[in-house]
Amino acid sequence: MSDARVIDGKAFAEALRRRVADEVHRLRDYAHTVPGLAVVLVGEDPASQIYVRNKGRQTVEAGMQSFEHRLPADVTEGELLTLIHGLNHDAAVHGILVQLPLPDHIDSHAVIDAIDPQKDVDGFHVVNAGRLAVGAPDAMVPCTPLGCLMMIKDRHDDLSGLRALVLGRSNIVGKPMAALLLAEHCTVTLAHSRTRDLAGECRRADILVAAVGRPAMVKGDWVKPGATVIDVGINRVDAPERGPGKTRLAGDVDFAAAVEVAGAITPVPGGVGPMTIACLLRNTLVAACQQLGADPPDV
Repeated sequence: MSDARVIDGKAFAEALRRRVADEVHRLRDYAHTVPGLAVVLVGEDPASQIYVRNKGRQTVEAGMQSFEHRLPADVTEGELLTLIHGLNHDAAVHGILVQLPLPDHIDSHAVIDAIDPQKDVDGFHVVNAGRLAVGAPDAMVPCTPLGCLMMIKDRHDDLSGLRALVLGRSNIVGKPMAALLLAEHCTVTLAHSRTRDLAGECRRADILVAAVGRPAMVKGDWVKPGATVIDVGINRVDAPERGPGKTRLAGDVDFAAAVEVAGAITPVPGGVGPMTIACLLRNTLVAACQQLGADPPDV
């Protein structure tokens, strides 16, 4: 049996939020500025509403200003773009996040492209994606892969030369995760559902990041003994053991099997998820410092 360490994402995120709050207070005393985060929610999706509410609460707890803009599901794309244009020019707003997904009648790419790259705290704008790809130090990095990297680096003092496999090629997680690991001098493989001998590719990895959106896709025997496994997947699956019609959250990794093999592993829930909002707060602080010409925070 492996002595795998289960990575406590909640504790990790709490520590990051405390560091961010300390830096926010220093920025307020030094530059007389309080970082502001504007979150835009379109429609009435219950999960998105809960997520936005949590973001707002944690933003305020970190000493920042929270600006919420809730729009009806039938808002026009033009009206949404007008709001974003106003936020781009609002000096009190240092970060802008538009909650995805958007209704089908709105072009998500057009909305993301309308956000000022300096205020794009989600890191989805093509300018920030390009900066990350070329290794620019001022790139705004998407929150989830940034949180994953922080937990990986906490496990490994030096990533140089380690084999890393990223399972999933999305613009939100997979591609930026691969870029971040490459910048840390890992030997990176970006795999997906059509990769040949996917299990074999996974077994070679010292670091395995699963972000494919398929519950328990990564089996225990896909994991290299002692590997660090980061499970980004959040899938809702049936849980008949909890009663009729009940569900539970499951990751992309078969946790019960993988924990017997891995050296360290994130659970679902309680692993990567809490780090996403914590990194959003960190990105808002960084954006504020960049816009003020202040030294980057040590977070």
